[in-house]
Amino acid sequence: MFYRFLAWCSVLRPRYVVIHGLALAILIEALTVVLRFGFSLESTKDTAVIGNFTLGLRVHHGYIGLFLILLGWCFPLGLRNALWIVGIGLLVSDLMHHFIVLWYFTGSPQFDIVYPNHPYWSRP
Repeated sequence: MFYRFLAWCSVLRPRYVVIHGLALAILIEALTVVLRFGFSLESTKDTAVIGNFTLGLRVHHGYIGLFLILLGWCFPLGLRNALWIVGIGLLVSDLMHHFIVLWYFTGSPQFDIVYPNHPYWSRP
């Protein structure tokens, strides 16, 4: 099944790679909005334990998306297009979440580079 998926991805034109990436971004953003506003989860407090492994730096899913887009250049066409679809989805979803959704509903994009309460960054 995985090879079928890669074969399908290998025949996609660049325009359709972008379209599928944007559709995935909408799905990811819908899930993110449900978690944020439906379950009242906030990454600065609910994923703060990750800061222990990243020295207090926040890892947005847009960073992972950008990494996947760049990594895609290293692989054959099928896997490249699959990585680009996922990368575009993650990157655009993160941008939409911070600079459209959060800014509109909370008045701030809340695009923190570091965890605000991490001991490495919050010095007395």
